Amino acid sequence: MLPKKTFAMVQTGPRKLERRDLPIPPVSADSAILRIEACGICGSDHEQYEGVLNTPYPVVPGHEPLGIIEAIGDTAAKRWRVDVGDRVCVETMLSCHCCSTCLGGHYHLCDRRQIYSYIPLTVAPGIWGAYSQYMYLAPNAIVHRIDKSLPPEIAVMFNPLGAGFRWAVELPGTSVGDTVMILGPGQRGLASVVAARHAGAATIIVTGLAADAKKLAVARALGADYTIDVDNEDPKQRVREITAGRGVDIVVDVTSYATQPVRGALDYVRRGGTIVLAGVKGFTTQDGKRRQKTVPDFISDMVVWKEITIKGAIGVLSSGYRKAIDLIESRKVPLALMHTHDFALEDADLAIRTLARQVDGEGSIHSCLIPPS
Repeated sequence: MLPKKTFAMVQTGPRKLERRDLPIPPVSADSAILRIEACGICGSDHEQYEGVLNTPYPVVPGHEPLGIIEAIGDTAAKRWRVDVGDRVCVETMLSCHCCSTCLGGHYHLCDRRQIYSYIPLTVAPGIWGAYSQYMYLAPNAIVHRIDKSLPPEIAVMFNPLGAGFRWAVELPGTSVGDTVMILGPGQRGLASVVAARHAGAATIIVTGLAADAKKLAVARALGADYTIDVDNEDPKQRVREITAGRGVDIVVDVTSYATQPVRGALDYVRRGGTIVLAGVKGFTTQDGKRRQKTVPDFISDMVVWKEITIKGAIGVLSSGYRKAIDLIESRKVPLALMHTHDFALEDADLAIRTLARQVDGEGSIHSCLIPPS
C-alpha cells in the first residue's frame, strides 16, 4: 500500500536543497507511481544545482530514475507492458509523441519535450523528479524493464551507458575496425569506451587531464587501447603516432566547459571522418554580460578540406537505452569500476559537490542517490 507522502529533496534556488514531505497522488488509468531505488548523478545535476540552467523553483531534481512500479493504472500497464513489482529504467525526456518530429523518430527533439527534473512543484502532481522516495510517471513516459537481481547502483548506469551507445556508436556509425577517440574520461566518456568496444572498434583512444589519472586507468581497464594526458603529452602528435599519420575515424567530445577539445578534434580526425560534439561548454562573462562560449581559432576551412562530418548530440533514444540495458544484464563488462559513490538522498548536496570536485580529497566518476526504503 502506498504511503500518503514521500520524502523528497526540493531545490528552492541556486545551491539550495531542502527536505520536504510531498503528497503522493492517486494513480489514474494511464499513469503510475515509481518507488525510487537509485537516481544517477551527472554533470547537468551540477548545472541545475548552481542555477546555470535557469530551471523553475521549487522543483524536485533528478532525471536518471531506477525503481520499482508500486502502483499503475490498467491503461499504463498495457501500454508499457509492466506491472506492480517490475523494476524499470525511466527515460529522461517527456515528449508529446504525436508531432511530426516525434513521429519521424526524433522524439528527443520534440518542441514540447520536458525533462522530469525541470518540471516545478506547481505543476501537478509535483513529484516529477527522482530526488525522492517516490516519483510520478506520466502517460507519455517511456520505461524499460530491467533485471531486478542487479545491484541498483549498477542497473542505474543505463543512462550514461545509453548515452555512450548513442553518442559513440549510433550517431557516428561506429563499426568493426574503426579507430575512435574519446575526449574526456568522465562517466559518459567511459561509457563511450564500453559502447565503442562493444561495437567492434579496433582502436580506442581516451584523453584527459593530469588530474584524471584514475579515470584514465579505468578507461584502460574498460577497453581503451591508449590514454593521453593532455597536460603532459601532445595529443596531436600522439594521434599521429598511434594512427601512422592517418588520423582517427571518429572523435567524440564529452568534455564539459573546455572549448579547446573542439578545436583539437579537427586535427585528430582523418579526412572524411566524423566528429560528435556532446559536451556542453556553457557560458562566460564578458563586460558584465553572460555570453555563450565560442571555440577560439576554429578553422572552418579544415571541415571543408577534410570533408569532416560534425554532429551534435543531445539526449538518448530508446535504441541506445535498450543496448545499454542488454549489456548491463549480460554482466560481461566490469561496470563496477566506474561506480565510486553511493549517497543517501538527504546528502544530495554533497553528492553534487563531490561530482564537481568541490570536496577536498574526493572525486567521483559515477555516483547515485539511494533513497530510504
